[in-house]
Amino acid sequence: MSKVIGIDLGTTNCCVSVLESGTVQIISNKEGGRTTPSVVGFTDKDERLVGQIAKRQDGTNSANTLYAVKRLIGRKYNAPEVEKMRQTVPFEIVEAPNGDAHIKVLDRVYSPPEISGIVLQRLKMAAEEFLGDKIREAIVTVPAYFDDMQRQATRDAGKIAGLEVERIINEPTAAALAYGFGKNKSEKIAVYDLGGGTFDISILEINDGVFEVLSTSGNTFLGGEDFDQRIIEWLVELFKADCGVDLKGDRLALQRLKEAAERAKCELSSVSETNISLPFIAADATGPKHINANLTREKFEQLVQDLVDASVEPCQKALWDAKLKPTDIDKVILVGGQTRSPIITRTVTDVFGKEPSAEINPDEVVAMGAAIQGGVLTGDVKDIVLLDVLPLSLGLETRGGLFVKLIERNSSIPLRNNMTFTTVVDNQQTVEIHILQGEREIARENRSLARFDLVGIPPAPRGTPQIDVTFEIDTNGIVNVSAQDKMTGLEQAMQITPSSGLAPSEIERLILEAETSVEKDREERELINQRNQLENLIRNARKAMLEIGKTFPLEFQQEINGVLGECHEVLGSEDLNEIKRAIVNVETTSTKITEAMLTAV
Repeated sequence: MSKVIGIDLGTTNCCVSVLESGTVQIISNKEGGRTTPSVVGFTDKDERLVGQIAKRQDGTNSANTLYAVKRLIGRKYNAPEVEKMRQTVPFEIVEAPNGDAHIKVLDRVYSPPEISGIVLQRLKMAAEEFLGDKIREAIVTVPAYFDDMQRQATRDAGKIAGLEVERIINEPTAAALAYGFGKNKSEKIAVYDLGGGTFDISILEINDGVFEVLSTSGNTFLGGEDFDQRIIEWLVELFKADCGVDLKGDRLALQRLKEAAERAKCELSSVSETNISLPFIAADATGPKHINANLTREKFEQLVQDLVDASVEPCQKALWDAKLKPTDIDKVILVGGQTRSPIITRTVTDVFGKEPSAEINPDEVVAMGAAIQGGVLTGDVKDIVLLDVLPLSLGLETRGGLFVKLIERNSSIPLRNNMTFTTVVDNQQTVEIHILQGEREIARENRSLARFDLVGIPPAPRGTPQIDVTFEIDTNGIVNVSAQDKMTGLEQAMQITPSSGLAPSEIERLILEAETSVEKDREERELINQRNQLENLIRNARKAMLEIGKTFPLEFQQEINGVLGECHEVLGSEDLNEIKRAIVNVETTSTKITEAMLTAV
């Protein structure tokens, strides 16, 4: 089996790694960074930018630069979280025909899995260059509290990128794998994972290579992006009070504020005060206006206190579900860039009664764990067993719109469970199976995953037919459901393909488009390289002619300069073959110049 890479597909940054000779290697991107910003930019020249190069243009092309798209994956347009995001991002979020949240850029609409697929494709290319071999398989991590829709959408993103997602594992679980790899310890650990867009807390027990998740909780819309937004709102109000100008409707100004807020937040992790200076942020009749504000760590912590507090209840809930007290936890591991803030360290210490550990880089630990799981699949890593849990309860809608749970949250997966139902009216021949995920007792308050009908039930008085509904959940947390009429043996089964997921035909189209774009990028790169080579050859040849060309016969000079002039015109061509022919001509001409020089000597 070929190498299986591990990918942390983060809201703000991504990281890719691989297990080599028993050691996890973080794979750098082509700019040399160990993490890659989860940013995709589009230009009016139909260029697609990914990572740091895309992030650099968000100040001047904010409407076409997409970030934090992971927050949209598997979500409906009318979801409260999407409404909140629409009010803060500079790009346009639109409603797809099936109700999903999609993104409109330059008159084209993209789905979140498609944008995530573009990022994954770039990570895949980096891994292939590092390993010198084609990569097909990957382990991709997701927040522990992702529901089935979001997991399916993440798998779709992998397919679009040309990857077979061998397993989806939870981010805190991956971090625990990285922490416990190679250690022969028996201990209970808590993984506090606060990244750019999501928060997870997982309680695990590690015992001689067995990693068992005892419980998990979290919030899929709480992260560093929200911390940045609090600074942005503070700056907007401060500027409005000082200058009377409201920046809320100025996309370019808001993007500059976002960059400044992110930078200030990071600086306040190590200093007590930072200066935010943004000259020419706006202008009115009196002239240009500037922002020059000092933000103290104390003020920052006041701004975000409620966000930090929002992570406390899930921690307590996870401890309760695991039937443990804070004193039972041996170690707390911090994961995610936002955990570098001192207020997070203090809060975690208060909750668990001990200072958390930061012995592994919080930006890389999840990808490292994913690579270790990849090593388990290839057989390179032995004696490791991973037992994960289902983050949210699964069940069915019953009469009156109630939600009946078949599988409780934090049940160990993979698993199988069933329950028997019956009809509610006389001679009912069809039963609708409505599958939901969540914790509320009222069906409409939970996440609808899918519906299907069991048809052909023989007419009988209500309450007579016996219908067995079975749920099976695999190691990825993907759900399969079947319903069987006991009397006739008639069965209907399906793997849940969420209504927010992409249709198979659409995925195939996007896969083909992604492959085409890779080839297009390669051709563009080769065109640029060949054009640069031609330009250098022409420059060197002309330099030689300037230095000694006057000693050559006039007819020879005219011939050489004519060839160089024609080849220089080719520099603007988009035809790769034409440029290659020009390179050969200049190389031949340079040889003639060298021979003429030797003859003159």
